[in-house]
Amino acid sequence: MNAAKKAQIQKSVTDKEPGKVLSNRELNRALLARQMLLSRVKLPVLEAIEKLAGMQAQSPNAPYFGLWSRIEAFRHEELSELLRDRQVVRMALMRSTLHLVSARDALRLRPLLQPVMNRSLNGAFGKQLKGIDQETLASDGRKLVETEPLTFSELGMRLCEHWSGLDPEAAAGAVRNRVPLVQIPPRGIWGESGQAIHTSIEAWLGQPLCSSPEPEWIIRSYLAAFGPATVMDIQVWSGLTRIQEDIRSLRPHLITFRNERGEELFDLPDAPRPDADTLSVPRFLGEFDNMLLSYADRSRIMDETYRKHVFTSNGIIRATILIDGFVAGTWKLISGRKRAVLHIEPFHELPKQELDALSEEGARMLHFAVSNAAISEIIFH
Repeated sequence: MNAAKKAQIQKSVTDKEPGKVLSNRELNRALLARQMLLSRVKLPVLEAIEKLAGMQAQSPNAPYFGLWSRIEAFRHEELSELLRDRQVVRMALMRSTLHLVSARDALRLRPLLQPVMNRSLNGAFGKQLKGIDQETLASDGRKLVETEPLTFSELGMRLCEHWSGLDPEAAAGAVRNRVPLVQIPPRGIWGESGQAIHTSIEAWLGQPLCSSPEPEWIIRSYLAAFGPATVMDIQVWSGLTRIQEDIRSLRPHLITFRNERGEELFDLPDAPRPDADTLSVPRFLGEFDNMLLSYADRSRIMDETYRKHVFTSNGIIRATILIDGFVAGTWKLISGRKRAVLHIEPFHELPKQELDALSEEGARMLHFAVSNAAISEIIFH
């Protein structure tokens, strides 16, 4: 970083009032700017994924819609090629859930998140694995998936051939959480199908995990993508606990604010914080979009009264629409050989201007998703 840039950042720090209150709309605009949703950006897809600190990927196609909403002229094959070329991987990371991240970030993130994986494993299979030598079990599982990539079902059954009496699901779960596994193509490739088949990230990339991961790096990455934020927000996003010590060491390099409830917010000095009245056009978010999963308090992006319409009882987070920067409804695309229908369900009545803008964006998305459909239409419910 050159001297002029350092001086600019230092001026930004000293010019801000300690504890200045940021409204929900100001936090919303900061989030949209960092998530590349105020206007589409011209960035290489790999760089965009890293700027987003990864993308939630339980739904194989969701990252494609997420990138389409953020990157100008994004094409499906751009992400598919990155997956095939092993520059991007799909693996369990933050919150022990499936994410799409760059290979470089995966090697840094996975060691930092091992405590999250351990806690998740104990919560899911602690009783079944009681008394089991998990280190040896994980080593056996690693040998199996590095010899031949396997589904979790196949892995569990293979392990139980030698671990008599062990539940196959628990056996596979132990390997998933103790060994850094990646899902390999064709899983996650647009237009292709296939079961989730796994091998270790070391075998897939031919590289070891980072031997000296930096906790401060993961906090900076989060703030760059989601800040300003509280300590609890960072913990909710990552699944990590007890990060106060890392925040303390970073504090001299951060700027602080308060939200409307008086909670302390941390941020990077040179991160964008647009005005509250900055224009925000309608956007479509895919299922499980990280913006809905990365805060202890989601009010900067969604009214809590809408939660039941977005977060289902069986753990699905529906695809949503943003109007004026906030979640204002859900959408679902149903397509067949000849016909594609985009169903949009707003949570409240929208003015004609917003409906027209949403329809135009929806038509563009239909073309992106199913350009070969003879008939395509948008239905509002």
